[in-house]
Amino acid sequence: MHNSCSDSDDFICVLSLLYSGEARVKTEAQAGPLYRVLGSPLYITCSVSGFRSENTDKHFEFRMTKPSNPDFEIQIISSHEDTFGYSSHLTRVRKNEIALKRLSPNSVRFEIKSLQKTDEGEYECTAVNLEGAYDGEYSAKTVVKVIEDSLSVSSSASTPLSLNEGEALTLTCLASSSTSQHTHLSVAWYLHKDGQEDAQPIISLNRDFTLSPGQGFERRYQAGLIRLDKWGEASYSLKMAEVEPSDQGRIYCQAQEWIQDPDGSWYIIIQKNAEEMTLTVVEPSSPSLAVEISAQPAALQEGQELMLSCNINTQDVEKRFFSVAWLKGSVELARIGPTGVLTVAPEYSVRQKNGELRAARTGNRNYRLILKPVRTEDQGEYICTVWPQERGQDDTFIEGEPKDSSPQRVSVSATGFPQKIMKMLSPFLVSRLDVSPIPALTRTISTDITITCSIVKKTSESSLYSITWLHEENAGNKTIVSLDRNSIVTESQVDLRQRISMRRSKGPTFELIIRQARISDKGLYTCKVGEWLQDPRGEWYLLSTVSKSTVLTITEPAPNLRLDKKEQQLTAKEGEEVKLNCSITSGASGSSVFYRVIWHYAAHSSSLKKASLVELDHTGLVSYPENKDIRGLQERLRLSRPTQKSFYLSIQKAHEEDSGTYWCQVDQYQLDNEAHWQLKASDSGGAIKVSVKVTGMITVLEVTYIIIAIVILIVLVLVLLLLVVTMCRSKGSLGNKSGPSLWGESVPMNTSRSGDD
Repeated sequence: MHNSCSDSDDFICVLSLLYSGEARVKTEAQAGPLYRVLGSPLYITCSVSGFRSENTDKHFEFRMTKPSNPDFEIQIISSHEDTFGYSSHLTRVRKNEIALKRLSPNSVRFEIKSLQKTDEGEYECTAVNLEGAYDGEYSAKTVVKVIEDSLSVSSSASTPLSLNEGEALTLTCLASSSTSQHTHLSVAWYLHKDGQEDAQPIISLNRDFTLSPGQGFERRYQAGLIRLDKWGEASYSLKMAEVEPSDQGRIYCQAQEWIQDPDGSWYIIIQKNAEEMTLTVVEPSSPSLAVEISAQPAALQEGQELMLSCNINTQDVEKRFFSVAWLKGSVELARIGPTGVLTVAPEYSVRQKNGELRAARTGNRNYRLILKPVRTEDQGEYICTVWPQERGQDDTFIEGEPKDSSPQRVSVSATGFPQKIMKMLSPFLVSRLDVSPIPALTRTISTDITITCSIVKKTSESSLYSITWLHEENAGNKTIVSLDRNSIVTESQVDLRQRISMRRSKGPTFELIIRQARISDKGLYTCKVGEWLQDPRGEWYLLSTVSKSTVLTITEPAPNLRLDKKEQQLTAKEGEEVKLNCSITSGASGSSVFYRVIWHYAAHSSSLKKASLVELDHTGLVSYPENKDIRGLQERLRLSRPTQKSFYLSIQKAHEEDSGTYWCQVDQYQLDNEAHWQLKASDSGGAIKVSVKVTGMITVLEVTYIIIAIVILIVLVLVLLLLVVTMCRSKGSLGNKSGPSLWGESVPMNTSRSGDD
């Protein structure tokens, strides 16, 4: 570039030369590190500015270096050269698994459809220079970290459900993540109606803990008929007080895990849906009757117990009368009449007298028949038949049209010989099984606990073992987890699967592992071990059962909640954002500890001495206490919680009347054995005094400082003048032979008397 300068324009010319010497081209990419989940997509936006031809398509190249070899660059993809990529990436580029999408003439988006662990590293985007001379920055780098997928989502119900219009529906979704990064979860319940392409949200809990109803559900949400409640660390329940016909369809919950990128934006790193539950809503105008039969179990051995359950789905079932019968083929076993009276077919009357057949109504919708012990002749297809019964004026019942269930197949296989013969044939039927005592345990809340149950004596080396862990709860035992002799889980508590598991090691030894212990985990634990042997025919039978128990005590540390008490002074201009921080300096932590924070405010210029501004409760819900005096301020508040022990309050576009004293109050909560919230501790933070001034105006404090400065300046000037005057007089006195008199006349200074005097 040629520049000429005249002498008169030297200064302007220097500025021009400096300006023309600045870098012209600038390449920018998203700031890293970018944390993304294994198997999820990756997007990196790259843009360039400063080229002379702004409207022509620029070309870009992407390279990467891996942490294991940071000095070796791997070429990935180019927008102008098809064979640019190395062989390690070229195959994925050709399959469109890695691509460059043009966003504008000066920007592109680099895409990886499904991240691999080997994709972790530092990526460099380079803008190809086609202008000859280089003037600026032609490349930009960003770091990508690939983390494991730790998001878990499951639903409490996946079997179809039929409800009458106006009945209540409750569903539970379990959503949690164990990633080491700081992430937020959002959970939403969706309804996918038949014939519609997209599902519609019912209600959602956003990543910032705010609740939002979906379109079409606002009215019922405002009326309190639709709720989303968060229980504990990972449980989200949907409650619809009165279902409507429009609610019919497939309902599921969706969890999204969010991470905040370095540029401040939030990004969904993984999204998962739980199982769908099909909901049928029966309208009053079209009453229907549905009958279902189920067998537990459907495949048995001779001598075991068979339970046949009949379920009735219809409107207002609790107000109506029915007759229910169980049939095997065309033969009726038993029938329960509208008043609950049981009648048994002649073919089964003897078995009823011997206690082998029992039937009863167990609920408004449920009827149950039990056969024990079952016989081989009990094998076949069973159905339930239901007759609606209308009560007449003379208290007689009028029978309606029958409704049959679908058939349920039951298979019964013959047993080893009978037990008596088997005992005679087997020489080692005296059990030697014994289990080691389990010492009592005392552990702290939120720690991991292992309870060990070891077999110390066995009857045979060929023995197999079944094991059941029980927990005493409300004066009754509840099965936590149960394994059969083949170590297959046959029973476990759904709500405990996230935290409680079992492990088997040599011995054999069986360990019950409780992760992140809660107060509700305390109590009596029983290890019940069953020893199984094979009879001469190869059939397995239970020889004996041994149980050992222990007491687990869960302690929690004394509340030590402490907040930062340091007083703060903040000054801001009107229209700026003001950020207030509330920090926990000490306090319990863990999955069972939850905090509620309330921000309070006292105004400087009014009688408002303590007003509650906003509350983030321990379940993650945000609320604004009703107060007309601070409504304008509340509308400009934003809450954030970057860590478990830090709470931020932002005032958007601050006003002068926002000036005042702010402080936070934090309450610590924990769940007790009955899943009730208990307040454990409370503390308040130090006062934060905020002063918001109007731009261009001088505050009272500043006026005071100015007056003091002027006074000091005047004093200094007077002192200086006094010194000058004093010095001038001193010089004048030394230069004169006579000194001043009171009348302004000079008096001789150095005279002496004559001898004549």
